[in-house]
Amino acid sequence: MTAERPKVVIVGAGFGGLTAAQSLAWAPVDVTIIDRHNYHYFQPLLYQVATAALSPADIAWPIRGILRRQTNATVLLANVTGIDADVRIVHAGTVAVPYDYLVLATGATHSYFGHPEWAPIAPGLKQIEDATAIRRKILLAFEHAELTDDYAEQRRLLTFVVVGGGPTGVEMAGAIAEVAHHALPSEFRRIDTHAARVILIEAGPRLLPTFPEDLSAYAHEALERMGVEVRTQARVTNCDQDGVSLEETRIEAGTVIWAAGVVASPAAEWLGVDHDRAGRVTVEPNLTVPGRPEIFVIGDTASAADAAGRTVPGIAPAAKQMGRYVAHVIASRVENGTSPGPFRYRHQGDLATIGRKAAVVKLNSIHLTGFIGWLFWGIAHVYFLIGLRNRAVVAFSWLWNYLTYQRGARLIVDSPDNQKMARDEKVRPLPSAVAVSPSSSQDQARSGRADWR
Repeated sequence: MTAERPKVVIVGAGFGGLTAAQSLAWAPVDVTIIDRHNYHYFQPLLYQVATAALSPADIAWPIRGILRRQTNATVLLANVTGIDADVRIVHAGTVAVPYDYLVLATGATHSYFGHPEWAPIAPGLKQIEDATAIRRKILLAFEHAELTDDYAEQRRLLTFVVVGGGPTGVEMAGAIAEVAHHALPSEFRRIDTHAARVILIEAGPRLLPTFPEDLSAYAHEALERMGVEVRTQARVTNCDQDGVSLEETRIEAGTVIWAAGVVASPAAEWLGVDHDRAGRVTVEPNLTVPGRPEIFVIGDTASAADAAGRTVPGIAPAAKQMGRYVAHVIASRVENGTSPGPFRYRHQGDLATIGRKAAVVKLNSIHLTGFIGWLFWGIAHVYFLIGLRNRAVVAFSWLWNYLTYQRGARLIVDSPDNQKMARDEKVRPLPSAVAVSPSSSQDQARSGRADWR
């Protein structure tokens, strides 16, 4: 009789979980991957979906398609609700999945620092659904501004606030400014999209706090050259449908985007183990849960330390390194009963794009900025995409955007706001300003821009 092979269950098909699964392709184990989505997506480019530079299909791939040739891998589309570590069972809806080894790679979500009521008002950017919702919100802001004859409301609609000065916030602010100043001006007749106000708010003393100060300063200056208002040492005290409140001022805004913090998935609650303030499971040097050598936690869900004692950052390269390491540990235990040494994180650099021909790159002691940094950032991101088709599509889309300033993914679909507007809006004549000249409202917007900055 053939002995039953060890069962490895991986929860989450992000960078860490997918890398772990692929790294176990030749190990004598049976792998089950559980994810609540049927696709893996390239999270660093979500902001480009949110700002209409790319379509969701350009940065996402079906998990089953990625693993179709891996005969020891089974994919389950399910939402994990709990773990019974004593009997080694993962509960995923109505399904109970047994395991010999468990890898939790369930990622993180937005943190509103004790104000969950802000979530519907200030969406964050962690999932493809978030990106398409933000894209809809941004594009509808311009459409609704085109419809209104209330100048104050128009100014509010054309004010975009991004909360958080990390890489996501910097990239979002720069991309929104490019949409307003380059992609849309020739397409609207009653508003001047150049008058759109983009405000980036950071509670700390500088943008990109994990980057060196010279790169942080470059990012700040580059954003301001693009027309983004940067406010550092500014803390948001309230968000509502009409804007945000800071400690000393109020900003009326039609769109607020949250990029200020993250909190880990409820993996620590499932296991009943220690975690840090962000909810990340405190793991052993080999990424196992204390007292549970068969359970591994990786990626954004884990609080792990590097050789210098610093917390491993929650970025894609770190998650992939963790995934490969955990697969090596499991394979070694199964094949020869040994276990390799502790996990060693190797930092490969920091990258953030600011906008057209502007990015910051840190590779050990090498610092790149401007066009060279932007080119390096683009090549690196295309390289790490999965599949030749997606690499070609993204590269061509970026080249087309660079040459024409156009963004081809500007589709407003499944919009509750738009459906409600269609039901409630009564037929009414356009304001008299349009009858005079399409440029008259644009002149009004230009002349009034200084009044509401």
